[in-house]
Amino acid sequence: MNTVRTVSDTKRAFYSCHTRPINSIYRRVVEELMVEMHLLTVNVDYHYDPIYALGVVASLDRFMQGYRPEQDKDAIFNCLCQSLPDDPQRYKGDADRLTTFAHSIGSTKELVSWVENAATISSGDELQEQFKAIANNPKFKYSRLFAIGLFTLLESVDAAATKDEVQRNQLLKEVCAALRVPEDKIQKDLELYRSNLEKMIQAQAVMEDILKADKKKREERLQANSSNGTSSVDVAETPKNEAASGS
Repeated sequence: MNTVRTVSDTKRAFYSCHTRPINSIYRRVVEELMVEMHLLTVNVDYHYDPIYALGVVASLDRFMQGYRPEQDKDAIFNCLCQSLPDDPQRYKGDADRLTTFAHSIGSTKELVSWVENAATISSGDELQEQFKAIANNPKFKYSRLFAIGLFTLLESVDAAATKDEVQRNQLLKEVCAALRVPEDKIQKDLELYRSNLEKMIQAQAVMEDILKADKKKREERLQANSSNGTSSVDVAETPKNEAASGS
């Protein structure tokens, strides 16, 4: 009998893989994403798809911007996927493939048409078949990360359109209808996603200011210590010089 992994199992696996400390304001991001992915992947109706993969990659990229040391970001992502357990290269490969595809599309109108065709027509193309599987799965397990992936896909085609509320809402309505996914949930989750990104950007700015202030204080202390050291030497050496000149 197979036992379902617990959140504790996943966390233990992650911290066994990634042993370096994670900066405090980012630790919550990593752990929330870890729990979200865990709960999704152990669900009986869960099926991996490239839109979800793009959502995971984009979410971590956006929320981990400015993380130091920079090279730890890849290690965190790899250990996050492996703790589920899953293959991080599958996520990155599918996310890159979907982004490359989006960049090849001429317009959001063309993308909507492509999605509508993919959902109804068998073409033999692997990516189209994956979209069709989503649209034709009555038990499709929706997730916030899927919504982020869908938004990132639209953003990759036309960033300006996704920044305009009217255009964005219309695009989401059309794509959600084609894929038969809940537009109301997606709109709500994306609103929260954008709000959380803004908060994270603000937190990063505050942290950057604190780091700059600390660096300035350290430099001022070093300069002060250096100046004090020079003064001490001058005072100590003055009698010797006077003695030498008087002899």
